[in-house]
Amino acid sequence: MDSNHGHVVELAHDFPPFLKIHKDGRPERYRLFGDIHPVHPGLDPATGVNTKDISVPYLPGVTARIFLPVEFSGDRGKLPLLVHYHGGGFCDGSPHDSATHNYLTALVAEASVVAVSIGYRVAPETPLPAAYEDSLMALMWLVGGENPDPWVSEHADLGRIFLAGDSVGANIAHYVAIQAGVSSLTEKTGAKIIGLIILHPFFGCEDDVQNQLYYYLYPTSPGYDKDPKLNPSVDPDIHRIAAERVLVCVGERDWIKDRGLAYYETLSKSRWGGTVELEEDKGEEHCFHLFKRNETSSLLMKRVAEFVNRE
Repeated sequence: MDSNHGHVVELAHDFPPFLKIHKDGRPERYRLFGDIHPVHPGLDPATGVNTKDISVPYLPGVTARIFLPVEFSGDRGKLPLLVHYHGGGFCDGSPHDSATHNYLTALVAEASVVAVSIGYRVAPETPLPAAYEDSLMALMWLVGGENPDPWVSEHADLGRIFLAGDSVGANIAHYVAIQAGVSSLTEKTGAKIIGLIILHPFFGCEDDVQNQLYYYLYPTSPGYDKDPKLNPSVDPDIHRIAAERVLVCVGERDWIKDRGLAYYETLSKSRWGGTVELEEDKGEEHCFHLFKRNETSSLLMKRVAEFVNRE
C-alpha cells in the first residue's frame, strides 16, 4: 500500500526509487532525483551549443536530441559523433530532461563533438527489450545514409563515432557496440566506432528490488546470471565489440560499482583486441556527474573529452 494525501493507494508492485505499479496496472514514476525537469531545445548562450529535437525515421515513438557546437574551427573539418543513451532504470529518463541536457551541453562544448542522445521507448509501457532494439536501430539509421539529419550529415564524422551512456544507458551502449560487431555494421556502412564510454554502468546488482524491477520490465530475460545483457562474462560475443577502445568509469561510493569493475575485468581478459581503461572517482556516488558541478565532475568531463579527442 501507499498513501496519497491521506488516501490509501493500492499497489501491485513497488520498485523504489524508480517505479510504482497500481492495482489497475497504471505505472507511476518516483521523483526522487532532485529538480529534474524538461528543457526545451535551442541555443545555450553560455556554451554556444545549439540543440534540436527530431523523430527518428521509421521508429515510431523514438526521438533524439541533437547537440551541435555553433562555433568551431573550420580547419578541423567534421567533428566526432557521440551517440548517447540516457539512464533512468529503463523506465524513466529522457534526452530532454535537465540532467541529460545540461551534461551533454557541457560535454559537447568541452570535447567539440556532435552529440545525438537517443530517446528510446521506456518500460513498462513498452517492455524490454524494446529499449535495446530502439537504440541499435537508431544507430543504424545514423550511419546508414538514408535521410540523415543535416546537422549530422554536414557536421559529424562517421569515421569517428563514440557510443556513450550513463547507468542503464551504459548497459545499452555496450549492447549496441556488441550488436554492431556481430552484424558487421561498420563494415557494411563504412562508419567506424572508435570508442565506447561506459559511465557508472548498470549490469544487474545484488539488490532484490532492482532485480525484480528488471524482470518486471523484461519478462523474457533468462535471469541475473544467465542474461548476457546483465552479465557480460557469459556473452559468447563479448570479444566482438565494435570499438577500438573502452573507457569504464565508476564512483567509489556507487552502489553498483562492483559490477562496473567486473565489466572492466571481463573485457580485459576477453579475446577482444582493443584497449580498456578504468576511471574511479573517489568519494563519489552513482552518476554524480549528472547532478553535481564540482571539481571531480569537471575532471571526469575532461577525461571523457580527452578520450574522445585522442589521436
